[in-house]
Amino acid sequence: VQLQASGGGLVQAGGSLRLSCAASGASGGTFSSYVVAWFRQAPGAEREFVVSWSRWRERSADSVRGRFTISRDNAENAVYLQMNDLKPEDTAVYYCAASPPRSDTISNYYRRTSYDYWGQGTLVTVSS
Repeated sequence: VQLQASGGGLVQAGGSLRLSCAASGASGGTFSSYVVAWFRQAPGAEREFVVSWSRWRERSADSVRGRFTISRDNAENAVYLQMNDLKPEDTAVYYCAASPPRSDTISNYYRRTSYDYWGQGTLVTVSS
């Protein structure tokens, strides 16, 4: 499975941005059952969990809850991250991730090691 993230850019604080992640290579419509997530990595920091979607449930980090929303279009094999009320501390490279719905992935949705497939990352810069 290959993931291609896009949609990053420069935005002012308080603004919005929508990231996209296009998936290819998953057989027979199986991608619709995958656990999908977004992570981010700020300069000098470790990659951190942002939001995930699995078993029809969205989970998000405290720092983005109420501002960021994950969604997916199973017909298009795409995952989206809608980011509202952006803050300078949201500046980072954003990565989409996906994995088949294994029990350990569903339980540990916040761990980088839970995901088999990663996109290349897209840079989001929020100016104050």
